[in-house]
Amino acid sequence: MTTPAGIDPRGPRFAATITAVLLLAATFLGLIGTSTARSFGTSSDTWAIVAASTGQRALDPAFLLTVVIALLFVWSVLSPATAPWGVVFRRFVRPRLAPPAELEDPRPPRFAQGVGLFVVTIGLVLHLLGVPWALPIATAAAFIAAFLNAAFSFCLGCQIYLLLQRAGILGRAPSAA
Repeated sequence: MTTPAGIDPRGPRFAATITAVLLLAATFLGLIGTSTARSFGTSSDTWAIVAASTGQRALDPAFLLTVVIALLFVWSVLSPATAPWGVVFRRFVRPRLAPPAELEDPRPPRFAQGVGLFVVTIGLVLHLLGVPWALPIATAAAFIAAFLNAAFSFCLGCQIYLLLQRAGILGRAPSAA
């Protein structure tokens, strides 16, 4: 099995920066939206999300932004070469930078996008089911991972990929030469 062509490691970090900003906005909207609001009135106080219809939950701004983020994750997993942040990086940012010192395997960052998709999808589904706090917790967890990559070049999803690879669960571990 041959290793796929390498990618500039600054590209995923650039994408993580934009993703982190979007996830932070989604988390903020989730904290002020129906996911965390209390509904006072009638016979008892309850969570607003429990009293809301599925349609109302789906129209929550945090939900809508998180759907967009999930679609961007899907795009990055299915077609990394055409994903928006990668295209912007390759077309406008990379030409202004010195060549990278080394290239990295594209599989771990792609797997990390899948992990981000999984996390936000869980939040979306639980939000639609009326689980309080599910959406802002999911977006906050994904934000932390994106922020670690953007700020410190520490890709949590990539580390998970490498652990699974070493355990023999994903792909083949690189041979020790």
